[in-house]
Amino acid sequence: MVNSNSNALSIIFPNSYDNLVPELVSERLMASIPFASRYRMIDFLLSSMVNCGIDNIAVIVRKNYRSLMRHLGSGREWDLTRKNGGLNIVPPFAERTVKVYNGRVEALASILEFLKHQREKYVIISDANLAMNFDFNAMIRAHEESGADVSIAYRVEEIPAGFLNLQATLTSDLYYTLTMEDQTVKEIQINPKDAGPQNFSMNVYLIERNLLIDLISKAYAKGYVYFERDVLAPQLNTLKVHGYRYDGYCVRISGIKNYFDENMKLLDNENLDALFSAPVYTKIRDDNPTRYIGGAKVKNAMVADGCVIEGEVENCILFRGVKIGKGTKVKNCVLMQDTVVGDNASMEYVITDKDVTITDGKELKGSDTFPVFVAPYKTV
Repeated sequence: MVNSNSNALSIIFPNSYDNLVPELVSERLMASIPFASRYRMIDFLLSSMVNCGIDNIAVIVRKNYRSLMRHLGSGREWDLTRKNGGLNIVPPFAERTVKVYNGRVEALASILEFLKHQREKYVIISDANLAMNFDFNAMIRAHEESGADVSIAYRVEEIPAGFLNLQATLTSDLYYTLTMEDQTVKEIQINPKDAGPQNFSMNVYLIERNLLIDLISKAYAKGYVYFERDVLAPQLNTLKVHGYRYDGYCVRISGIKNYFDENMKLLDNENLDALFSAPVYTKIRDDNPTRYIGGAKVKNAMVADGCVIEGEVENCILFRGVKIGKGTKVKNCVLMQDTVVGDNASMEYVITDKDVTITDGKELKGSDTFPVFVAPYKTV
C-alpha cells in the first residue's frame, strides 16, 4: 500500500475539540465520529499519512477511546501492522503520574522515552477534527527549504462560528491565528474574535524530533501545559517558525450544524472528488451491497453498503446498514450506521446517531439552520 518514509513519524491527538460536538462524543471521541457515509474522521488523516509513506504513527488517547480502538484494531486496513513502527495507541495516563493529561506538553512528556528511541528526523503533530487529503511530503519539502525550526499548516479562512462561540472558561479548546511576514510567523493569536479571512492554524505541526524532545523536556519541568500557547508563542524570537499554507479541500468539524453541513457538501461531486483525490482507507465491515426494493426512489444521495431502501430518499447521507421502510420519505438527513426507519415515516433535516430506531408513521422535521439530532440507541 505505501512506501516507507523514514524521515517522519506522526503523533495524533484524537480528543481535540470534543467539547465542540458534545452530542456526537457521548460514547466516542472526535477522531471516531462517522463522516462521509462509511468513514471515521481519523481515516482521512491516517490515509494521508500512509499515502505519504509515514508508517510510524502514535495516537495519544485521553477518554472515550473504546470506539476508536475497535475501529483501528491493529491498523491492518492502513497497512500499519508492523514489527517496527506501525500504529501505536498510547493510553491516557502519563508514565510518572496517574492524572489524565490536560494539554499537549503533558501528553508529549509522557512519551518522551518513546520519542528518544525512534529513528525518524521529523515529527508531525496533528489533531483529528480535520478531514482532508493532505500531502505531508510537500510540507516536509517546504519546511526543509525554509530552514525553519517549526512549520505550522494553516488555511486562509474565516474563523468558524463554532470556535467563536467557545466559552471563555473552556481553556482546553484553544484555537490560533497567525501573523506572518514572508511566511515567517511573527505572532500567534490565541482565541481571537476577528472577522474576515484569517491565517487560521490547522494545528498541524512539523518539527525535528530532537528539538521537540528538548522543548517538551524544558516545558514540562516548568509546569507548562499547552504546546502552542506556552512553548511556541513565547519563543517566536528565538525559534524560526514557518507558515505552510494549505489550499486543498478541508473539513474542520466545529459543531453539530457544521457537521451536518460538511456531510451535505459531499453531495456535490466537485467537493467529493476533492476530498477523495487520493485513496482513503477504513475498517472493512463485509456488508452486502445496498438493496433497492421495488418502488424505492433515491435522488442525490451518498449510500454506503448494507442498506435496504424501500421508500424515498433525497439529498441524504446514509451510513452502513441503514434501513428505510416502505412509504417513508427521508430528505436532507444524515443517518448513521444501523439506523432503522419504519414504514410511512417522514424525516427532514435530521441527524441520527448509530442504532437509532424511528418507528412506523413518525414525523421528524428540523430546519437547515437547526437539524434535529437523535442520540445513539434511541427509539422514537
